[in-house]
Amino acid sequence: QVQLVESGGGLVQAGGSLRLSCVASGRTFEMDWMAWFRQAPGKERDHVGTITWSGGSTYYSQSVKGRFTISSDNAKNTLYLQMNSLKPEDTAVYYCAAKPRGVGSSWGQGTQVTVSS
Repeated sequence: QVQLVESGGGLVQAGGSLRLSCVASGRTFEMDWMAWFRQAPGKERDHVGTITWSGGSTYYSQSVKGRFTISSDNAKNTLYLQMNSLKPEDTAVYYCAAKPRGVGSSWGQGTQVTVSS
């Protein structure tokens, strides 16, 4: 099992930036990937971006490509999401997820991001 704690959410004006962090603890020595998802009010949870833990390959949803950057510090077991050029439609609860090898994925509690117009 992996425990995940997100931080860094808040209120920002459109066009601004925020950086989210997610610290992992527990079974972190064999992870396949970590990812960010988000869920806006009344909508389903959507994928934002994924990073493979060993190779560092990244994948993004089309809606955030070019504005958001996912990165990791493996030594600190920390995942980041740098969000630039934020839009009101980016408003959501952002969740961190991790997939340890051989077991199911884990989720954090989420952090609220609100972008005002």
